[in-house]
Amino acid sequence: MRLTALTLAVALTLAGCVSAPPPSQWRAPAPAKVVDAERLWSGRWLEIARTPMSLTDGCVAGASNYRLTSPTQVEVRDTCQVGTPDGREKAVEGSGRILDPGTNAKLRVKYFWGFVTWDYWVLDRADDYSWFIAASPTLDKAFIYAREVPSIAERDALVRRLGQLGYDVARLEFPAVAD
Repeated sequence: MRLTALTLAVALTLAGCVSAPPPSQWRAPAPAKVVDAERLWSGRWLEIARTPMSLTDGCVAGASNYRLTSPTQVEVRDTCQVGTPDGREKAVEGSGRILDPGTNAKLRVKYFWGFVTWDYWVLDRADDYSWFIAASPTLDKAFIYAREVPSIAERDALVRRLGQLGYDVARLEFPAVAD
């Protein structure tokens, strides 16, 4: 009985912590480009920059791994290494749903058996799909991803682009990236 009550308490706490925001709270601009779901929502993306959050404290060498399982369903596995790029792996898996079929730039991912839900919008991307910028619709979370580690000049250009999209880039952190 105690274990069931504890499990329920943890689940309710997680459910209350993070959920998809209502449209009245959206501050992010509309995605700039249509997304080819097969090109973007598949494979491994390196996390170049992110908003600090407790879930990623101590994490470096972050990556998101996507697998498109249907025209609107995406399996997500987010990973990082603890402490150093060679550290212990920390991972969380989720089930994503494309919210705007045809445009394919808005993804809702449910983690922890659906108790935590995050919306990610692809605000901009490279024409060759070498990078993309994602943020929550409220702009409280933002991420820059790339297929390969960018040069400092390329990274700085991506940060400037995120700032042009309305995000306070002074809030970003740049964890070590694994090659």
